[in-house]
Amino acid sequence: MSSHVSVSPRQSLNPRQAETAARLLAAGREELEAVGHEALTVRSVALRAGVSPATAYTYLASKNHLFAELFWRFLTEDEHPGPVGDTPLARVRSVIERLSEQLASAPKLAAAVTPALLGSDPDVERLRLRIGAELVGRFRSALGEDADPALVEAIALAFSGALLQSGMGLLGYTEMKERLDAVVAVIMRGNT
Repeated sequence: MSSHVSVSPRQSLNPRQAETAARLLAAGREELEAVGHEALTVRSVALRAGVSPATAYTYLASKNHLFAELFWRFLTEDEHPGPVGDTPLARVRSVIERLSEQLASAPKLAAAVTPALLGSDPDVERLRLRIGAELVGRFRSALGEDADPALVEAIALAFSGALLQSGMGLLGYTEMKERLDAVVAVIMRGNT
């Protein structure tokens, strides 16, 4: 059964459903902070939200879906200032700095979303594409709309790789910026 927490343009939730979805997401975030991503279950989120597990599974296909949904909202609800700087390199670095700060501010969510986004659940796949589009959009904005698509993709791939390494514990979220500064400078050599 496909769930519907993240509403696409053709879907809509009535007010009661929207309230239930909001309660589940708030409970999911609280439960994640309380017990971590490995111990969290959709059932424990349902209990915290005051709904039945069957109701929770109507909205959340899996805990990976919950983590992807929480991350999508966390990413898009951030009131990031947008890219700043006089050069494309400076603007890309400002985007990476903001994303790194954001991830460091929510380490449990960042750690949970890394393995979650690798899942094959259709709801996770849909959100993975939306998250990827958001990141690519931020990098494209930093580089300019006429930027070489291969350059935008290279930077997005570098960021995704750093995110994966951070999620595996090989790189701290606060270290991402410094490590990516050097990588992005190499990628953009000749494009600044």
